[in-house]
Amino acid sequence: MSAVDSAPDQVAVAGPLSRDRTRELLGQVMGLVAITVAFAALGAYLGRDLSGVVGLVLFVGVLACVIGLNVAASRGKEQLAMGLLFGLGLLLGLAVAPVIAAYTDADPAAVWQSAGATALFVAACGSYGYATRRDLSSWARTLFWALLGLIVFGIVGIFVSIPNGNIIWAVAGLVIFGAYTIYDFNRLRRSQPDAAVPIAAGIFLDIFNIFLFFLNLFGGEP
Repeated sequence: MSAVDSAPDQVAVAGPLSRDRTRELLGQVMGLVAITVAFAALGAYLGRDLSGVVGLVLFVGVLACVIGLNVAASRGKEQLAMGLLFGLGLLLGLAVAPVIAAYTDADPAAVWQSAGATALFVAACGSYGYATRRDLSSWARTLFWALLGLIVFGIVGIFVSIPNGNIIWAVAGLVIFGAYTIYDFNRLRRSQPDAAVPIAAGIFLDIFNIFLFFLNLFGGEP
C-alpha cells in the first residue's frame, strides 16, 4: 500500500548521466524491496503460531515503522530509514503469519499460486509504470480515495452479507494496488536517490497487498 507515498515527484534531467543514475536508483530500490520481502517471509515463518490479537498489536508497530522511515528519510538518516523498512517487513510478516499458516494448512498450492501470480502481476504493472514517459503524479488523489473506498467496503462486508463480496473486494483490491504499483514505479523513475527508502516501502506494500488479494482469490476463506 502506498501510505508511504509522500516523497515528492521530481523529473530527472534528461541525458546519459541521468539515465545511469535512474538505473542505479532502480537497482537500489529493488534490492531494498527484495530484502524487505525476505524479512516478511521470515516473519511469516516465525509467527505462524501467533494469535490474531497479537497480529492486531503488531499492526500498530507497522504504522510506526511507516511513519518513522518517512521522517528518517526526510532528515537524511538513511541507515535508520533502512532499519525501519526492514522492521516493517518483519512486523507485517509476523502480523499475517497466522492467516498464511491457515491457508498453507488448507491448500498449500494456493500460496504458491498467489506468489507466482503476484510476481507476474507486479512485473507487468511495474514495467509499464517505469517505461511510460507520462508523469502519473496526478493519480495520487484518485488512488487515495479508491483505497479509502475499498477499506470502507471491507468494513461493511464484515457486518453485511454481500453476494460474492469476497471476490469483489479481492478483484477491486488488485485493480487499486495494480494502479499503485504503476504509480510507484513511475515515481521511482522521476525521483532522486534520497527517496529510495520511501519508494521501496511503497513498492513493498504494493507487493504485500497484491499477494494477499491473490491469496484470497485462490484460497477462498481460510
